[in-house]
Amino acid sequence: MSTTLAASWARVLADELTAPYFLDLQMFLNRERRQHTVFPLADEVFAAFEMTPYERVRVLLLGQDPYHDEGQAHGLCFSVRPGVPPPASLRNVFRELHDDLGYTVPRHGYLAAWAQRGVLLLNTVLTVRAHAAGSHRGHGWEQFTDAVIRKINEKSDPVVFILWGRPAQQKTRWIDARRHAIVTAAHPSPLSAYRGFFGSRPFSAVNRAFRDWGQDEFDWSLPDEP
Repeated sequence: MSTTLAASWARVLADELTAPYFLDLQMFLNRERRQHTVFPLADEVFAAFEMTPYERVRVLLLGQDPYHDEGQAHGLCFSVRPGVPPPASLRNVFRELHDDLGYTVPRHGYLAAWAQRGVLLLNTVLTVRAHAAGSHRGHGWEQFTDAVIRKINEKSDPVVFILWGRPAQQKTRWIDARRHAIVTAAHPSPLSAYRGFFGSRPFSAVNRAFRDWGQDEFDWSLPDEP
């Protein structure tokens, strides 16, 4: 696994990259890639950090683990590359985006535009064995991404944390809600979207937080073509 991070993230996460748990995680992933197909590709594991430098993070959107089917995961939570049909969870996100803010649903599932505007599209676990959901949980990624959340919490500028589903909402212990905003809802997966995701209006909640801070609203639009 490549441990190359964008310079801003390499500075704030330097201690994590040399910690014993992270070195163990690297060895685990090297074994996994020798024996199995692992998503995303090694050079895409840290794509979210490359697209959204630390100093530009305005929103953290926290997923769980990457898509585990062929050609889907590319390092941004919920996103798929151009030409890949949006999975069910992402279709539900787009449905809520339309119902909340009225934006047209794009004809693709590539969320790079959000990342480039300041949404860190982070999963709690950054890799997965092909066709085996949750297979890389408990091997160190959670400790690493907890550290990422703590570092974002230390930012002087306020950040909105979007936490969908119970695993994501457990991360509130790392967030100072007096300085930042937390937006929660059920996870957008087909199993839970009707139990508290649809109708939660998370995108307007983010914009309301920015207005309350005297800042510009976030532009949630996505180009029709990636």
